[in-house]
Amino acid sequence: MSTARGDRAAITPAAGVVLAAVVAGLLFAPVFGLSALLAPVGVPAAVVLVVVAVMRTPGSLAWRPLVALVAGLLAVVETTLWPTTVGGVPTGETLRALADGVSQSWQLALRSTWPARPEPAVLLFVPLLTVLAAVLGAELLRLTRPLAALVPSLAVVVLSQFYAAASGWGAVGAALAYAVAAGAVLATGRGQGRRPVFPSAAVALAAAAVVVAGVAVPSPPAKYSLKDEQLAPLTQVQIANPLDDIAYRLAHPGTPVFRVDGAAGVDRWAVAVLDEFDGVNWSPGARYRTLGSELRPGPAVTVPVEARTARISAVDLGGPWLPSQTWPAGVSGAEPLVEEQQGTLLVPDGGRAGDYTLTWWAPQIPAGSLYGAAIDPDAPGGLSGVGTVPPGITELAERAVNGTRPTFQAALALERFFRENYRLASGQNLPTGHSWPQLAEFLLTAKRGTSEQFAAAYVALARVRGIPARLVVGFRAPTGTTVVSNGDVLAWPEVAVEGVGWVPLDPTGTAAPGAAAGAGLAAATAGARAQLPASQDLLDPPVAAGEGTGDGNGGTGRFPWAVTGAVLLAVVLLGVFGVPLAKGVRAWRRRRRGGSGAVIGAWEEVRDRLRGHGVPVTAGMTVRDLATAAARFVDQSTVEELRSLGRTVDVALWSGAGPDEGRAAQAWTAVRRVRRGLARRGVRARLRAAFEPWTLLRRVT
Repeated sequence: MSTARGDRAAITPAAGVVLAAVVAGLLFAPVFGLSALLAPVGVPAAVVLVVVAVMRTPGSLAWRPLVALVAGLLAVVETTLWPTTVGGVPTGETLRALADGVSQSWQLALRSTWPARPEPAVLLFVPLLTVLAAVLGAELLRLTRPLAALVPSLAVVVLSQFYAAASGWGAVGAALAYAVAAGAVLATGRGQGRRPVFPSAAVALAAAAVVVAGVAVPSPPAKYSLKDEQLAPLTQVQIANPLDDIAYRLAHPGTPVFRVDGAAGVDRWAVAVLDEFDGVNWSPGARYRTLGSELRPGPAVTVPVEARTARISAVDLGGPWLPSQTWPAGVSGAEPLVEEQQGTLLVPDGGRAGDYTLTWWAPQIPAGSLYGAAIDPDAPGGLSGVGTVPPGITELAERAVNGTRPTFQAALALERFFRENYRLASGQNLPTGHSWPQLAEFLLTAKRGTSEQFAAAYVALARVRGIPARLVVGFRAPTGTTVVSNGDVLAWPEVAVEGVGWVPLDPTGTAAPGAAAGAGLAAATAGARAQLPASQDLLDPPVAAGEGTGDGNGGTGRFPWAVTGAVLLAVVLLGVFGVPLAKGVRAWRRRRRGGSGAVIGAWEEVRDRLRGHGVPVTAGMTVRDLATAAARFVDQSTVEELRSLGRTVDVALWSGAGPDEGRAAQAWTAVRRVRRGLARRGVRARLRAAFEPWTLLRRVT
């Protein structure tokens, strides 16, 4: 029976080390999703633990690291790389996949949107790190101090936070699980016959502090992620400006470009977003990533969204672009790259898309609720430059919106200005160009152009007036057919609206009307147009609560109550939980002293605990003096324990005998009994003594 208990006690710290490695691997959940990691991380770690538990004889210990590593890698192969095997037997393809997992998978994950697709080529580095941390931790547990055994798993934790910092209840659960694993190692582990290196009570207190802090203290967004500068390479993708193709497509209107099935109510299909304008060229975004398993709308969208799906086939756009929507959610049948801030999709490596199914998010808002809405000045690219503005353009922009401040109402007024004062060109010899010379000619003289000039001029004037806008090139959805042709090509502006995201407008007045009712953007925009007053009656709408321009950059000038409250709460929590934790650490350090130092440490610990309960302590007091002073506060049995401790201290200080571990153990036994005696004073006295800080700040000499 005792042997079985001893075996379980020996396995417990090893299980704690492996559990810590598993928790570290699961902290990559924001990258891949928790369900995708459970088997690839859990199964190999369990195999490593079995090997560690079985190979414990002196003759097998030298081979254990190699056997555990090989067994863990085989488990990774069976759980993650099964398609590369022949009936479960690794092949050359398996070895190449493992090598790629070490050298490339970590980078492929950074180049993907999250959660990434849980494919072996992208996922593999996580189970490999888990196996390595578990094997190294188990061997360090055998060879050195238990605290060192946690270093490999802690390194994986740090790496996972550089990928995506944990927050909310997920962070609380992970921290608690890691605290349990660390507690199992530190409270039961022994390195070279040493005692446990950390009191289990302190581990429990630290875990409780983690839970309270994680729930009460708001988590700020991560300041840095390895993902920030890792983008998908575009070396083999030729990204041409789709604005240059509009005139050609209009001259050859009958050529089909793609087919759409199952997209009722959709009025347009975006191909590319252009938000950089230097006065000469309009440029698309270049921050592309591999589209993962699902892409959520950006943080700018706070209204409800509805998932929509359509089948797109026979795509022939003459380039890498794919027809898409403003907020794509996922693609099946193709593996495109996505510009996260713009929603643009393209096929990498110079390929062409086949048939695919697109899922996207459609914001749902009541009709007419957009009127008077606030614009979003922080929308990416919305207020990018416009180059050197020609004379007369600024005055034209101010007249177009009747001098009103930037709101969605002003954006609609600008749209109406174009509809009423400019006409859409048709026939042969269509105008081309979208730089300032062509736009100035269109705005001030010709007042005739294609959607290319309408959209580019609208975005330029909107930005001059401080309205965040961007230019989109795509196709209108034709009525009564599923085939989209060259003649449906269209450029249009989009305006950033607070809480809604990018809202498409139509300065030409010819785009398909889309859904006439419901909760879609087309219906909401139509309702807002109907509420727009005549140009001479256009006035600034009332300033909404919280809206302002006090700092000139869209800031509200409000006092940062949330940040201040979080700092104050952190200070309070540190004061509350820091005191008992510091006392626990101080007791642990006193007990860890060698020889007679541990006995003196027991005397100091008893003295400070009695001080915390109000016992008067003065310089020069002996243990017997302290027992006399404590008689008014504790029962007689506790006083006797104090006198027993006094005798142990006298022997340690004055007997002349060498260090004796038995005396140290006897002294700390007395400490535990004094603590039990003080606990009998009641809950109020115990809490007051646990949290008072003076025994930490004021020492008795």
